[in-house]
Amino acid sequence: MVTFRALGPFGAISNGETLDLGGQRQQAVLARLLVAGGRAVPVSVLIDELWPGEPPAQALSTIQGYVSRLRRALEPDRAPREEAGVLVSAPPGYALRAAVEDVDSWHFEHLVKSDHEGPAVTLERMETALALWRGPALAGFQELAWAQTEATRLDGLRLLAVEHRADAALRLGRTGPVIPDLEAHASAHPLREEAWRLLALALYRAGRQGDALGALRRARETLRDELGLDLGPALQRLEQDILVQSEHLDVPDPAVGGPVSGPSGPGGAVLRVLIADDQALVRTGLKVILDSEPGLELVGEAENGEQAIALVQSARPDVVLMDIQMPRLDGLAAARRILAGEAPPRVIMMTTFGTDENLYAALRAGVSGFVLKTSAPEQLIAAIRAAVAGDALLDPAVTTHLIAAFAGRRDPAAPEGLSDSDIDLIKLVARGCTNRQIAMTLAVPEQEVADEVTALLRGLGLVDRAQLVVLAYERGLVSPGSPDTRPLSSL
Repeated sequence: MVTFRALGPFGAISNGETLDLGGQRQQAVLARLLVAGGRAVPVSVLIDELWPGEPPAQALSTIQGYVSRLRRALEPDRAPREEAGVLVSAPPGYALRAAVEDVDSWHFEHLVKSDHEGPAVTLERMETALALWRGPALAGFQELAWAQTEATRLDGLRLLAVEHRADAALRLGRTGPVIPDLEAHASAHPLREEAWRLLALALYRAGRQGDALGALRRARETLRDELGLDLGPALQRLEQDILVQSEHLDVPDPAVGGPVSGPSGPGGAVLRVLIADDQALVRTGLKVILDSEPGLELVGEAENGEQAIALVQSARPDVVLMDIQMPRLDGLAAARRILAGEAPPRVIMMTTFGTDENLYAALRAGVSGFVLKTSAPEQLIAAIRAAVAGDALLDPAVTTHLIAAFAGRRDPAAPEGLSDSDIDLIKLVARGCTNRQIAMTLAVPEQEVADEVTALLRGLGLVDRAQLVVLAYERGLVSPGSPDTRPLSSL
């Protein structure tokens, strides 16, 4: 049995002995096959990627020589004419055949992306995954573009593993030990909002409320200085919850702790996502984001609204990420037809803004939120999770844009007869308050608020809180100039 190591200095081990894989370029052939994850790599690709720019005249025979020597190193007891079992021929090139557990990078990725059965299992798996790292991934091949790309991808998964481990520990009530690690993690990666969320939550649970708010202030300053952005919806909600000492921030019961990665589909199943966008570059970027997030699975891609409708019928996704402007049939028309179907998926619109009328019409059609195509991956993931949970999430920039365009608009079809308590409730929802915050404001049980919001939506014939906000601005119940109105981040 041969095991391969890529999470640190590259190498292979058999029977406890490190194998002699030859010079660096010969090793690079094996490393490139490892990066392919078991898929075949054409010889032409190996030549282009091992000698960027100007391959030697005898590159083909050189590659064949490298493969022959690597096979002898990996399978020294193989008979001369016996077919190779590890580094195999796979026309028009070669492939690496190995079990997932025998390649440290494959094993690591499998552990990080696998479905978790609770915080205890997650913590154990993340500890195992992170223990596989012995240094920078694919060390020794930094000058090769494909190796740099793969090393960057693996390091992104490593950061996810660090955060999943900390989240699992917090769910198990192990607060103190994770604080130093999270301090170092947030300092080293100050643009990762999840790092700041976990750190602030850990500090709060350790009885350090001031330090928790201080961590969020540091996060806000960093995001503003580096990107010109405010805190994302998750951090804004956490900051408000810390200020009012919300009960849900307390240490949960480990016996009922859920999966670290948050809600998936019904019964904890993987969420099936369909992408609809006419730009291949956008689709590729979204696929990378989905691939890096446990619990999400891409089930199809569409280039226009007609394809999206057909794929919804055949693939039955849970969520559709829909570009609002596409050729042949635009995203708005496609969303209307999809949402009019039986048991439709949630639809999240993606925009670079488009027209105000389209934004407004899409909300009224029942979409589960808006995200900018330039949004951070965390914002997109949060929108998907919120949609499946039956809520809606609007990017703050989209909301501000929408409010400015439609504040005070009257819709003659809007129902009359709202009571004073109904109006008070609508105003609080429109200001971005959660059910818990509304309950504290009105001094009533949280479940009572939830029931009243549900009844209000049903009575008005609305789908979700996003449409309730539209109603509030249509009727002039809330306006962007009101002193008690803040920009909405989540609904």
